[in-house]
Amino acid sequence: MAGKKIRIGTRRSRLAIEQANLVIAALQRGFPEIITEKAFIRTEGDKVLDKPLPAFGGKGVFITELEDALMNGEIDLAVHSAKDMPAELDKSLVIAGVLPREDARDVLVSKKGALPREGDKKEGDGFVIGTGSPRRQLQIKELYPKAICKGLRGNITTRLQKLRDGEYDGIILAAAGLKRLGLLVEEDLEYRFLSYGEMVPAGGQGIIAIEGRSGDAVLKLVQEISDTKAYEELETEREILRKLNAGCHEAVGVFSQHQGDKMQIYMALEKEGQLCRMYESGNAKNRQACIKKLIRG
Repeated sequence: MAGKKIRIGTRRSRLAIEQANLVIAALQRGFPEIITEKAFIRTEGDKVLDKPLPAFGGKGVFITELEDALMNGEIDLAVHSAKDMPAELDKSLVIAGVLPREDARDVLVSKKGALPREGDKKEGDGFVIGTGSPRRQLQIKELYPKAICKGLRGNITTRLQKLRDGEYDGIILAAAGLKRLGLLVEEDLEYRFLSYGEMVPAGGQGIIAIEGRSGDAVLKLVQEISDTKAYEELETEREILRKLNAGCHEAVGVFSQHQGDKMQIYMALEKEGQLCRMYESGNAKNRQACIKKLIRG
């Protein structure tokens, strides 16, 4: 690959560009001789900002145009937030590798003093929480039964501005994005990190996935820089979502985590209108057994 320019597709959002830069940095550390070039691609999800995601296509809205560019040979690799990817990919495409996983938790962000305190008898009465995610809406109601969930779209900085403008009392964001953009130190805001027992993340949350064409030589470079544990966690979560046939229309959270030679898996989903939480732990080398137990449960 020496001397060949590797074209890396990314969306234009600040977070997407930062994620692409992290991939480029990892490739250049491993292979200093390579040349990379970013190709900016606008997706349907970037164009339609006045509708909730399930209303106009679901998870594919942030990746379809990037995948089209891959299949057409316009780019060599595409960088995605793994949680945006559908459980099934085109047969000609593959997730070649991933970077080490960032903090996968969700964070409830509010202006200072606005967040209901623990033990508050009002339990968030009238507290307006911004999130368009069915998964987050389902689980936040357990923490704040009287809170009101209101749809929220836009990039991270846009969402934070809507919070500051008083459209919401709090908004839920992924910790990974806030950390990558250095937005966890805003003096006028406070942050409540939600544990995996309180809010099970979306499958793939916190993971940067690198997608390419099956059989391409560049995939070998990606595999060399890929983080093994994060890749196994992503594959575990994606397999569970495939078995559940779950997309962004469904209120499903799934998160797996290596703990020594064990793998822990958390799952939350809606059953007959109720929140159902499940947990399994077992030998990481036999994670299929944990997956089967969860699906049967």
